[in-house]
Amino acid sequence: DEFISSPPRKTVRFGGTLTDILLKYEKGDTTDFELLKHQLSDPDIKDAQIINWLHEFRASVAYLTKELEQLVNILLKLPWLRRSREVVEEYLGFLGNLVSAQTVHLRPCLQMIVSQFVPPRITIREDDVDISDSDDDDENISENFDTCHRALQTVARYVPSTPQFLMPILVEFFPFINKSERTLECYVHNLLRVTVYLPTLRLQILELITEKLLKLDVSTPQQDIEDAEETANNCASEEKCTEEGLFDMEEDEDRKGNKVVSPSIERMAHPLAERLDILMTILFSYIRDVCHVDGKLNISNTKDLYRDLVSVFDKLILPTHASCHVQYFMFYICSFKLGLAEAFLDHLWKKLQDPNNPSVIRQTAGSYIGSFLARAKFIPIVTVKACLDLLVNWLHKYIDNQDTGANAYCDVALHGPFYSTCQAVFYTLIFRHKQLLDGNLRKGLSYLQSLNFERIVMCQLNPLKICIPSVVNLFAAITRKYQLVFCYTIIERNNRQFIPVVRSGTGGDLVQTCTNPLDSFFPFDPYILKRSKKTIDPMYQFWEELSAEDLENLKKPIKKGTSEDEDDDFLKGETPQNDGVVEIAPNSYESNTRSPVSSIGSPADCYVPYPL
Repeated sequence: DEFISSPPRKTVRFGGTLTDILLKYEKGDTTDFELLKHQLSDPDIKDAQIINWLHEFRASVAYLTKELEQLVNILLKLPWLRRSREVVEEYLGFLGNLVSAQTVHLRPCLQMIVSQFVPPRITIREDDVDISDSDDDDENISENFDTCHRALQTVARYVPSTPQFLMPILVEFFPFINKSERTLECYVHNLLRVTVYLPTLRLQILELITEKLLKLDVSTPQQDIEDAEETANNCASEEKCTEEGLFDMEEDEDRKGNKVVSPSIERMAHPLAERLDILMTILFSYIRDVCHVDGKLNISNTKDLYRDLVSVFDKLILPTHASCHVQYFMFYICSFKLGLAEAFLDHLWKKLQDPNNPSVIRQTAGSYIGSFLARAKFIPIVTVKACLDLLVNWLHKYIDNQDTGANAYCDVALHGPFYSTCQAVFYTLIFRHKQLLDGNLRKGLSYLQSLNFERIVMCQLNPLKICIPSVVNLFAAITRKYQLVFCYTIIERNNRQFIPVVRSGTGGDLVQTCTNPLDSFFPFDPYILKRSKKTIDPMYQFWEELSAEDLENLKKPIKKGTSEDEDDDFLKGETPQNDGVVEIAPNSYESNTRSPVSSIGSPADCYVPYPL
């Protein structure tokens, strides 16, 4: 108030007061109006001049109608953010007056604010050629972002309909995925800040961010990321070998005493993976901060955010095939409380069993259930057993309905959800069988026998023919060891009946053998983005590669009447442990005539010889 009531500083002015200039313009005299526009567009305009003009414009907003849109656009281009505090405060006051009196200018005002959500670009030119174009590492950039959010809150306070006008602008200004990491990082961070004071936009903003993350994710298959990392590591090793011995004097002693960790260790070699890693780190931080208040889990906030994330999951993640990392936001929020994990499993279960859902959605829901049960350390064995009971009972009912009818034959198109559920059960058993049998072997075996795997495996629908070979072989080895079911006769018969797949191409039709007819994948295969994986790893169950001793143990069935306290050597070696990463195994969705061979993280095909 003191500032506003104080007399304006004297500055060089042309054309009289602002009201006089605008009135003359209405009468057709544009001379002073053009001078006004020229002064406002001057790149060397001083703070005092800006304050003077804004003070007059605040008192004259009634004149700034649609016809003066060009003048308003010039005002919105004023370099106000990187000015003195007085300029910033005066400009915020002007914005409030403008949108409250002339809502016709709401959209340009919002566009101006949102355009400041990314760092400014600095272009250096020599002889009319751009030789540098990079982000401005302004030390005040964080403060500038704070001011932008103040401006947005000011506008929203004066115009209640701001959110519905703002959302299309946020979509429009989202940077292209090939923009710099810093640009994407700042924009996504600022979008998430908007959800704090405009909560009605949270779901739409989360959908927007997830959609962009998915584009990055599907553009960077895990194999491409691993190849880029391997190439970068090889190059680094070669450079290190070349430099060794060149500087072997005092500096070497210094290096030994003070180990310097290169920041490049944290960077992903693949440029799109690097962007995805940064953005996933921001998303995980946002989820953590929303759900925790003063370091404690806030149940109300967590439930609200969970509902929004499940909605995003259903709309965008579930219909997307073979995304590798983005779905982990559900994995992360479910780790906060067992009730959330159980709610997520129940949600997937309803998707799976609902015949009104498309088959592909039901199959994907099955993949998520199996992968989640297998990989989430925070899910206790009692929950795993409850889920297995649900899934296996559903399989038996499905067999009751289908195994004797006209459709009682092996066909992915007809029975896709059934096969996906079978694979989820097999996969869960592979990862969790030690815990299922832990403590009381006899009681655990009794439970597994009650699931009646033999009926599922022997039914006319023949799930062993459809499921991924790596899963089938390990399931067969484990169930044989505990005399739950003998799968090898069926596997041998299936191997003699390869499934032909006809693919049309320019060179004619090509017949191939398909080892993944479900086109299934395990959505929670190992997370390989370097920064953000630090959030996931502590709660993630890694697969341990089988040793030669473990493979030998798989060939030895346990004897009937084994005492419940007898040690089980296989379980000690094969089953995933809760600490440490040994070696991640093959990619679950790569198909070849045997089992997958590249290394990404599902159980490896152990190739246990068939017993004679």
